[in-house]
Amino acid sequence: MLLQDTALIFERYLRQTLRSKFAMLFGVLMPLLYLLFFGPLLTDLPLGGGSSWQVLVPGLLLQLGLFGAAFAGFMIIVEKGHGVVERMRVTPVSRLALLLGRVLRDTAVFVFQAVLLVLAAVVMGLRAPLAGILIGFAFVALLTVSLASLSYALAMRLSSAHTFGPTINALTMPSMLLSGLMLPMSLAPGWLDALSHVMPFRYLVDAMRDAYVGSYATSSMLYGVLVAVGLTGIAVTVGTRVFREAGA
Repeated sequence: MLLQDTALIFERYLRQTLRSKFAMLFGVLMPLLYLLFFGPLLTDLPLGGGSSWQVLVPGLLLQLGLFGAAFAGFMIIVEKGHGVVERMRVTPVSRLALLLGRVLRDTAVFVFQAVLLVLAAVVMGLRAPLAGILIGFAFVALLTVSLASLSYALAMRLSSAHTFGPTINALTMPSMLLSGLMLPMSLAPGWLDALSHVMPFRYLVDAMRDAYVGSYATSSMLYGVLVAVGLTGIAVTVGTRVFREAGA
């Protein structure tokens, strides 16, 4: 029943997304602009850990998941305003399925956008092993599941988009700046590099950059996998608990 319920919710929200193809493609616009206008500035710079594209593209992929999934909860706020959540409360559908169906829709969308971004990067000069690229997509998927789950949980607790938006911005901007998504934090001053280790996304981007140069058996890869899986497990647990308590 959980699988059937999840598939039902996933299909419902995926149909909504497919009816707005422009919005789905628009989500990849900002990382693509970084790729087009920021990537060439890094050419031939001594960034370490591969070419400039192997450094930049993993960060852009995680930026795509970070900002996209973090704001996924806006839909819940809209649905609460239209009474959709109230109607779902009286259905026998699993509360976990109500969360997973939404989250898997978001994951499918952002992985699709990640594929488009990588194809554009290949045209511009990215060269990376196929295994490394696939590992990168897996990290994007795990990041989306975890952040979308937390975003939906936060949206269930808040009643206004005016509160939700600033809260998400206050969390995502420091996360992006301290995780080294644009440039490796190893280039930063020692105090800033040390501070960045409190950000879980730092470990994900370091692992993805290793994968993009074909280094898989590294400590960065191990830490990245552990953080990604652990964060996903915690986020889904928190999201499910909030959905059950809210009866949504």
